[in-house]
Amino acid sequence: MTASSATHANAVPVLALGDILLITLQGELHDTSAEQLQYDISHRIAHSPLPVNGVVIDISGVDIVDSFLGRILAEIAATARLLAAQTVLAGMRPAVAITLVELGLTLPGLDTALNVDRALALLGRAPAAPPPTRPEEGA
Repeated sequence: MTASSATHANAVPVLALGDILLITLQGELHDTSAEQLQYDISHRIAHSPLPVNGVVIDISGVDIVDSFLGRILAEIAATARLLAAQTVLAGMRPAVAITLVELGLTLPGLDTALNVDRALALLGRAPAAPPPTRPEEGA
């Protein structure tokens, strides 16, 4: 693997949804990728043309959160809080939560939600409602 393809493979997209940044983690996140993500989020909050009021980090696609990634997530939340943004960790699997407790990681400054919709609601942003169904469709 070349250096440029390794860099491309390690990039984690940071999407803007109005005043909320949404980050979806998939699979294993290597240490350098986690550090780059920390920089990218703080840079986006500080240099966004519109104020960023919230950060949602979706970890539903992550099987393992080790002590290093746990520390990075806590540091992202602390940095975001200093830049006036609230951070919500969404989609934590039960096994990940158990591992974090066993490691003694408390993730200060991070609110949690079961999924991205609930995270957005926690930040005061209601997710798009599904279209209403007509009663005759079910008959």
